Amino acid sequence: MASANMKDIKRRIKSVKSTMQITKAMELVASSKFRKAKEKAESAKLFFDALYDTMWEITAENSTFDSLYFSGREVKTVMFVVIAGDRGLAGGYNANVLKLAQRKINELKGSCDVVIIPIGKKAVEYFTKRGYRVVARYENIAENIRMNSAREIADKIMAAFRNGNTDRVEVIYTDYVSPLSQEAKSRSVIPLEKPSAEIKKNVQTTYEPSPEQLFDIIMPQYIAGVIYGSVSDSFASEQAARRTAMENASDNAEEMIGDLSLLYNRARQATITQEITEIVSGASSQE
Repeated sequence: MASANMKDIKRRIKSVKSTMQITKAMELVASSKFRKAKEKAESAKLFFDALYDTMWEITAENSTFDSLYFSGREVKTVMFVVIAGDRGLAGGYNANVLKLAQRKINELKGSCDVVIIPIGKKAVEYFTKRGYRVVARYENIAENIRMNSAREIADKIMAAFRNGNTDRVEVIYTDYVSPLSQEAKSRSVIPLEKPSAEIKKNVQTTYEPSPEQLFDIIMPQYIAGVIYGSVSDSFASEQAARRTAMENASDNAEEMIGDLSLLYNRARQATITQEITEIVSGASSQE
């Protein structure tokens, strides 16, 4: 009986060791991808900040500046661009961003229609299975996203807004805070809020062609920058979350191996003690 128990424990130890080898390998892969993704996300943020500042300087050129992309029209349809991962095993990364998206959608129930552009396999699966109106879908683009891919998504967003098929666009993504902290966030893309009077007073630049024309030229690049930055930020967050999850899994496996090894040694000692007792008993009976 004890021998069978020892075999079971030995089998479990072997199984847990195999699992730990996988989690350690995945941790190393995630660490490697995380370093590159973090650099990419930081570069994208610098680009976006510079573009954002330029746009607000253009809008502050004169007090009569106006654009189709400013708030003002009735909101009948809201578009959510939801960015999740293409794979799991990343802790609460996918669950948190999808939970935020679902909460935002629930808040709009009955007041307006909702359309979705999911980015990432997990987001695509989530919204298609629940019957939401998906107008475009993108999988396996996060790791190697380029500005032309972001521009393609931005063109779809702008076309929907200009044609009146959507009246507001929000991007739901995961903001990278630190290697141990990632936060699901929502960012409004269109419409923009009009700049305040204080901003307008400080602007002294003159633009040609008109500020309105220049603003409309830059707007697609701005939206593409938002998409590119959000996807890059989300991918860095995903790798950080996966690395942490795999590190914790490896630690748990190591602890489990220690506990099982202790049980194995106790069972082995019990078997040896039983055998010694039987030998002594047998010798005594012969006497």
